[in-house]
Amino acid sequence: MPDPLYPEAPQTAATPNDALYDELLELALEAARRAGDLLRDGRPADLGVAATKSSPIDVVTEMDLASEKLITGFLGEHRPDDGFLGEEGASTDGTSGIRWVIDPIDGTVNYLYGLPSWSVSIAAEKDGEAVVGVVAAPMRGETCRAVLGRGAFNNGERLRHRPAPPLSQALLGTGFAYLAERRAAQAEVLRTLLPQVRDIRRGGSAAIDLCDVAGGRLDAYYERGLNPWDLAAGALIAREAGALTGGRPGRPAAHELTLAASPALFAQLQPLLEELGAWHD
Repeated sequence: MPDPLYPEAPQTAATPNDALYDELLELALEAARRAGDLLRDGRPADLGVAATKSSPIDVVTEMDLASEKLITGFLGEHRPDDGFLGEEGASTDGTSGIRWVIDPIDGTVNYLYGLPSWSVSIAAEKDGEAVVGVVAAPMRGETCRAVLGRGAFNNGERLRHRPAPPLSQALLGTGFAYLAERRAAQAEVLRTLLPQVRDIRRGGSAAIDLCDVAGGRLDAYYERGLNPWDLAAGALIAREAGALTGGRPGRPAAHELTLAASPALFAQLQPLLEELGAWHD
């Protein structure tokens, strides 16, 4: 019988991890749905900044904290032995070999200003490898999801990356740090890169940008300064849609650089970003 969560996924022989991955996916989907409903329907009209992080413009709202508490509480109730890594402070090792990597609002500044490009990002790692990823974007009415080896989906529709265009016709997504020195370096990279591509988009949510690569809305996405919670779910979704993800040549996607693109475009962009110094300030 076809898997109702993966209506277009090819049917393969069951593995010992299938039941576990099904459980993790269902929990991640429900946690993301609950958090998304809270954030969409419970946003205070007078929402303000609760704290700052790396700089005065890198903000946390009371809703970031409420969303992370909801997610960790729900997941912890169902899987009390799992670990957590959350943007707003959740950090436990766990004993099960499963760790949840959570961004309770990816795109907090967008959320603070009432812009629609924000998401809830939840990934489950098994022994350090992302095996389940869910990115819910409530204002889009979309939830993207992936399980390792099973493909990626948006609201049940199979996601496939866009075939690589020539670099000159590529639409790229990116983002900028909140530290002034790093922003200046990123602007210099952009100044050189922009004339070589079709255009640049800056959406404000890395998780959504990675899903947009998965779904063909962007040809590629790169950014310096991402944390595990920014990219864990979205990068898995992009890979399961057929895109490549990585960082500097020979390295995985990481804080110094994250790149996602179709294989042919990835092969052009990675050395170019290396040459431009997109990985350092």
